Amino acid sequence: MPAHVLFEACVDSVEAALAAQAGGADRVELCADLLEGGCTPSAGTIQLARRLLQIALNVIIRPRGGDFCYSDVEFETMKLDIELCKRIGADGVVIGLLHPDGTVDVERMRALIELARPLSVTCHRAFDVSRDPFEALETLIGLGVDRILTSGQEPSPLEGLELIADLVERAGDRLIIMPGGVSERTVGRIVAGCGAREVHGYLPVTVEGRMVHRNPRVFMGGELRPPEYALIMVDPGRVTELVHAVRQGLTS
Repeated sequence: MPAHVLFEACVDSVEAALAAQAGGADRVELCADLLEGGCTPSAGTIQLARRLLQIALNVIIRPRGGDFCYSDVEFETMKLDIELCKRIGADGVVIGLLHPDGTVDVERMRALIELARPLSVTCHRAFDVSRDPFEALETLIGLGVDRILTSGQEPSPLEGLELIADLVERAGDRLIIMPGGVSERTVGRIVAGCGAREVHGYLPVTVEGRMVHRNPRVFMGGELRPPEYALIMVDPGRVTELVHAVRQGLTS
């Protein structure tokens, strides 16, 4: 077991980032559009999060939902977003680009990594849909990526635990393997099962919105949508439980 396990909270707003910090998170990954798996947040969101947070801030650089094979226009957008993150003072960026055949897009990944430095670089769960996890691991190590966020190419890190443990062993000190999708109930088993040094999770709670007047006939999204008058926030209590579960496991 590692001496300390860092918890990165996945958040989609400044308020959620502050709630994660209050609960004891070590770092946040700031996103928008979590229903799409996370996209790049607005410049204002990034800037205000950096201004108010005392913990580390990583920002996802993903111009849209869907796959990870991007057009030239989307690639240029990603470069501009990385430059913005550097100016604002983010600690790291979270990226991932694939070729149509499921291999890592080495040329474009290298360009974004070079642009991002000296910020930390994480490869997100594009890794989980790559065609060969071990091939992708070695490619990303060669590119100098700092960590890989992964559920072990399965729907959850518990289901992918065997592969995650293998990746941790193969990576050694060359790169951090960060299991994604942990909760306060599963984090102990996951860390014990793979020896991860960092873990990542989204710990939401649904709260009532501020509107008193409500029109039930009008919706702002499509057919698949969250409740119109509810807000999804990070639960600082759940974050505290997760951090406690990790520390309890390390000392038991």
